[in-house]
Amino acid sequence: MLELNLTPARSLFAAFGRFSPAQPLRTLLRTTGKRLNPARLETLSSAAGPAVRAALAQGQGAPDMLACIRREKRGGTQPTIVLGGYVPDAGEQVYLVRGYLARQGSVYYVDYPRAAFNAELLAAQLDDLVAEINAREPAPPVILAVSFGAGVALDWLRRNRLAGRPAPHLGGLILISPVCSALDIVAPGETKPTTLLGRALKPMLDAPETENAAAVEKARAIFARMFEAGAQNKAALATLLTRHELHELRSGVQATIAGVTHAGAMARVRAMQAMACPSTYLTPELLPLSSAPTLILYAEKEGAVLSDRAPGRQALEKACASFFPRGICRVIHNPHGPPIQHASLIFHASNFLPVLGRFYRSLKNRKTLVST
Repeated sequence: MLELNLTPARSLFAAFGRFSPAQPLRTLLRTTGKRLNPARLETLSSAAGPAVRAALAQGQGAPDMLACIRREKRGGTQPTIVLGGYVPDAGEQVYLVRGYLARQGSVYYVDYPRAAFNAELLAAQLDDLVAEINAREPAPPVILAVSFGAGVALDWLRRNRLAGRPAPHLGGLILISPVCSALDIVAPGETKPTTLLGRALKPMLDAPETENAAAVEKARAIFARMFEAGAQNKAALATLLTRHELHELRSGVQATIAGVTHAGAMARVRAMQAMACPSTYLTPELLPLSSAPTLILYAEKEGAVLSDRAPGRQALEKACASFFPRGICRVIHNPHGPPIQHASLIFHASNFLPVLGRFYRSLKNRKTLVST
């Protein structure tokens, strides 16, 4: 008979316990749920909808510029669309909160192409995806957009308003650490950026039409370091994830960072540069962007990415109700550990999940959002 050896489990639980007394239980529930009900992702046809067909027919890009949209089909009533940041892909971006999202309903992951980026085509894909979800799912979708992806979401909503179309029918909107435009990273008149990412991207922003291989490689290295973030965060990851999960997440993130080509990186930078700052939206023709319940979350320590004078953040914090009449804007803090960094949904998932949970419950209960 095989002898049951609990030493590895005890060691793992002891490591988790150093981070949070509740963490071992959370991890056990998450990993058990994955084994009992594993995610099955299906890729949706990217060019099947009328908006995409029209955009392609009008010459607004080519089929190889389309994002890959994958669906994790679940039985809940509240679907979610995930837009990740500049990197990584959407699934890795929400790795530690995707289980919660999946319990609410089906999750749709939008992964940007690695060798290109086309804002017009992506907006058309979102138009088609939201229309399809509204036709097939029990409720309109929540869009959860992170960092650069939040800028993509804002740009998409702005495009609809500019075209004179009604705002897309959404169940809700969550913007986490939004990068609304390139001005949030390199502020107007800033010759020497104050942020690590700003210093990496400035050469690309100064000459967006030139494929600057050296600048792309520097930015690639910075994104990799931001994920690894030194020994402290490696230790934190070990308390949050099992060894298998850590390998899976790191492999996925590194594959995306390495896989974005020079042309694809420059295309994402050009798209960011073309995004309008929200302060320019303040006209009756554009506002409100959406009447859906909206939650805008900034981290307490955005300084590695967002400029201290980020105009997008200033506009959203000062005039949130103008953009989103049913929206709130708040800062997420970690009172019992390292301060929360930009879009830190991996290292600080436990800080974000209670806020996300209240938001989804407010949608289910049809309650008004409050800022507490």
